[in-house]
Amino acid sequence: MLTQYSGKIVGPVAWLLGHLMNGIYTVLNLIGIPNTGLAIIIFTIVIYLCLLPLTYKQQKFSKLQSKMSPELKAIQAKYKGKKDNDSMLAMQQETKELYAKYGVSQTGSCLQLIIQMPILFALYRVIYAIPAYVTIVRNAFYPLVEQLRTTDGAAEFMQTLKGASGFAKQFTNDAFVAGNVDYVENTYIDVLNKATTADWTSLQEHFTGLSSSIDATHSTLNHFNSFLGLNIGQAPLEMIQTAFANKQFLLLIGGILVPALAALTQWINTKLMPQAADNNGGKVDPDDPSAQMAQSMKTMNIMMPFMSAFFCLSLPAGMGIYWIAGAVIRSIQQIVINKHIDNTDIDAEIAKNTEKYKKKMEKMKTSPQMNRYANMSTRTINKTQSISSSTKENEKALEKTRSIYQGKEIKKNSLLAKANMVKEFNENNNKQ
Repeated sequence: MLTQYSGKIVGPVAWLLGHLMNGIYTVLNLIGIPNTGLAIIIFTIVIYLCLLPLTYKQQKFSKLQSKMSPELKAIQAKYKGKKDNDSMLAMQQETKELYAKYGVSQTGSCLQLIIQMPILFALYRVIYAIPAYVTIVRNAFYPLVEQLRTTDGAAEFMQTLKGASGFAKQFTNDAFVAGNVDYVENTYIDVLNKATTADWTSLQEHFTGLSSSIDATHSTLNHFNSFLGLNIGQAPLEMIQTAFANKQFLLLIGGILVPALAALTQWINTKLMPQAADNNGGKVDPDDPSAQMAQSMKTMNIMMPFMSAFFCLSLPAGMGIYWIAGAVIRSIQQIVINKHIDNTDIDAEIAKNTEKYKKKMEKMKTSPQMNRYANMSTRTINKTQSISSSTKENEKALEKTRSIYQGKEIKKNSLLAKANMVKEFNENNNKQ
């Protein structure tokens, strides 16, 4: 379908998650509660449960990193200001041994984030464009989009709606201009899926002949999107504006509550995450990359709740439901993971990891591959020494040539003197 996201990396993941969302919605429809808000919550729970192993590894890394932070800073302080090769190699080796001691990888956390990122972006894509992935919701736009496609002036009027602001390029696409049925109908679905209450009113006033289809479509979508008395297809900002205009107190509370809860749950989630120990009294060492990174993460944790509230105001409330559900699930996971790690015998874990690292190093020392590396290193050293010796012999030959010609009655800077020096130099090299 043309309304589905088609990115090379996120696109296939969104396609797979779209099938999951479609399955959840189908089951809810079979039991008589086809509700988008409930489907989003169940969908979010299922995805985060599937991501639990990766989440556990990531949070375990953060927890253990906070425990080993003092030792890591001690190593950095030990080699602070030392830029020679031996010191850098020694620091690298001690850091590697420290990570091995605690059983964590220096790149492990980044790898887990890289794996999770396409999934989380795909989640957003599916929830943001539910009709593209959920058959029941998509069918709710029919027969209205078919009627609009065959109505004169519909394309021009659809472009004037607020919901069309993000789809301007689709109206100028060759497929749309050529009248491709699927493309035109998908474009209309995209616009109507983002249409505001005012858009639906304008649509009904402009196309009076389609009044019954417009009413039926809008009513079905409101039924799907109704969650705890709110239409999650609307943005909270739109809810607040409508509440002030019509003096609807409960709608005003709902419009404020969604972004407020998104910010609050995000703040709680960041507070539950393991924090690195601060041994510098809040000061950041400019020569300590880990300290600078920790300070950046601290700033991001402060800003994230405000950013969540800001975006929730302008995006459909369904996205706010997703963020709230995701933050609550992550917080519960974090509490369980923290409790599990706190009950773990860290000393026994360290001893086990240290022994494992020693065995690994012993095995590497006796492996044929390491012996080949050692031989390669020896050959490189011998080659370097040979080149150095040859260079010294050439310098001696050049000095001898200069001394020979300094005693002759030839002008020092003449062309003949330079030619004789080159000739003598070559002859001495050939003899050697």
